[in-house]
Amino acid sequence: MRKPLSTGSRESSAEPGRTKEHRPETHSTQGAQTLMRGLDVLEAIAAGATDLPALAKTLGTTRTTTHRLASALVDRRYLNFTPREGYSLGPKLLELGFQARRDMPLSKTAHRHLVRLAEQTLDTVQLGILDDGVVFYIDKVPGQRRFEIRSTIGDRRPVWSTGLGKALVLDMDEARWAGFFDARGAGLPPPTPEARETFLEQMRTYARAGVAYDLEESEPQLRCVAAPIRDASGAIVAAVSVSSIAQYMQPERMQTLSRDVLETAMTISSALGWRASGGPVADDQRPG
Repeated sequence: MRKPLSTGSRESSAEPGRTKEHRPETHSTQGAQTLMRGLDVLEAIAAGATDLPALAKTLGTTRTTTHRLASALVDRRYLNFTPREGYSLGPKLLELGFQARRDMPLSKTAHRHLVRLAEQTLDTVQLGILDDGVVFYIDKVPGQRRFEIRSTIGDRRPVWSTGLGKALVLDMDEARWAGFFDARGAGLPPPTPEARETFLEQMRTYARAGVAYDLEESEPQLRCVAAPIRDASGAIVAAVSVSSIAQYMQPERMQTLSRDVLETAMTISSALGWRASGGPVADDQRPG
C-alpha cells in the first residue's frame, strides 16, 4: 500500500510563513519602484526635462517605459501634454499643492498674522521653512507699495543670502553657518576667509538679537527683516520676514521693523505652543 504523500516536510524545513509572504513582498516592491519612477518623472519635468528623449535620458529608462509612465500621469491629470511642446506639470498637482498649503497647521496658524503685519507695514510679508538645506517659501502676502517683490510661494532660495534663511538657522552652531555660506551654488566665486568671517560675525549679532537681515545679499536694492518662529519644544520651525526696497528700508526703519517682525513671530510661536522665557530684545541689542 502506498504511503500518503507528506504535506508537512517541505514547509517544516522553511521558516513559518516565508512561502506565503514571498509573493506579496515582490508585488509590494514592484509597486514601490513604479511609484518612485512616477515621482521621478514629475521631478524631472519640474526641472526642465519636458520632452520624451530628455525624460528618458534623465531617468535612465527606455523611451517605451518613460512614455508609459508619463501617459499614466497625463491620464490622472498630474501632467499635461501638448504636441510639439512636450510635458508640463498638470492641474492635479496644483490642486494638491493648494490643499497641502491649506491643511498645513503652520500656514493656517500664521496667515492672519502675516496679513496683519503686511497691513501694518505696507510691505511684503513672507513665511518660509528650512527644507533640505534651503529656504522654502510657503506663504506670501503682497505689500501695498508700487512695486512687487519677485518671489512666489514654492520658491527655494539659499540660506546665506536671505533674511528668512538666516533667521531659520539662528540656533545652529558656527560650523553649520559656515557650511551654508560655503554652499553658494554655481556661478558664484568661492568665498574668501575674510567674507566668511564677516558673515559669521553678522550671524553672531543676529543670534543675540533674535532677528536677521538681508542687506541686499539676495538682490540689489532689496532688504528684509526676519525673525524665527518656534514650536512648543522651542525649536525653530519657520521664519517670517518683511521685505522692501532700500528706499523704505533705511537703518532706522529696519530697527523699528525688527520689533514688529519679532512680535509677530512670537505671536505665531505662542499659537504653536511656545512659551517665551523673556520679553522682546532691547533696542541696543538689535543688529545695526
